[in-house]
Amino acid sequence: MPIISVTIAEGRQVEKRRTLIKALTEATVNAFDVRPDQVRVILNEVPLENYAVAGVTFAEQALLPGASK
Repeated sequence: MPIISVTIAEGRQVEKRRTLIKALTEATVNAFDVRPDQVRVILNEVPLENYAVAGVTFAEQALLPGASK
């Protein structure tokens, strides 16, 4: 039974998360020749204060001038 764990920054819409889960399930079914009910997908959402690139958290990046809101 394949188990897929994905870590993303929090804040994405429920429908976008569902779309990702469906796409990952379909890709796994096709790649591994398993049934959809055998695929497990776990989405781990990380708070923006705990997710950083180059030492700057996503929360801080949102406050920078020119940041898209």
